[in-house]
Amino acid sequence: MKIAIGSDHAGFELKENLRTFIEGCGHDVVDVGTHSTESVDYPDFAEKVSIEVVSGRVDRAVLLCGSGVGASVAANKIPGIRAANCEDYYSAHQGVEHDNMNVLVLGGRIVGSALAEDMVRGYLEASFTGEPRHVRRLEKVKAIEARADEYRAMARSG
Repeated sequence: MKIAIGSDHAGFELKENLRTFIEGCGHDVVDVGTHSTESVDYPDFAEKVSIEVVSGRVDRAVLLCGSGVGASVAANKIPGIRAANCEDYYSAHQGVEHDNMNVLVLGGRIVGSALAEDMVRGYLEASFTGEPRHVRRLEKVKAIEARADEYRAMARSG
């Protein structure tokens, strides 16, 4: 698989470890940055990895910030992205099997290297099951996303 990886400064060190780990598992990696611990803004890198996914240039992505929360929120603003901030193997694996998650988000200040590698392994080895109940739910998520303009109008008027 081809995997995009990106982080802000708070996730940089773990990103570097995971890039090497993912390559060691036989995957191609597209590193969208950041490339140092100099302070940067997580939405910039959430957008970069998300664009790689929705454009089809990569199959999936791994995204990091300090807690994983901000990057997850930002990535999910991009239509077609299903990002989740995970802190355990089960969620990282099951998020793909049941929800067709395409961006795994991790907190660089929350998760240690060994656990992060375990979660990334589970995420990359998982496949969407395609079971009718999961397909039905995914279609409902896509329908919500299709109504985004309607919800933006509500937010402006509310």
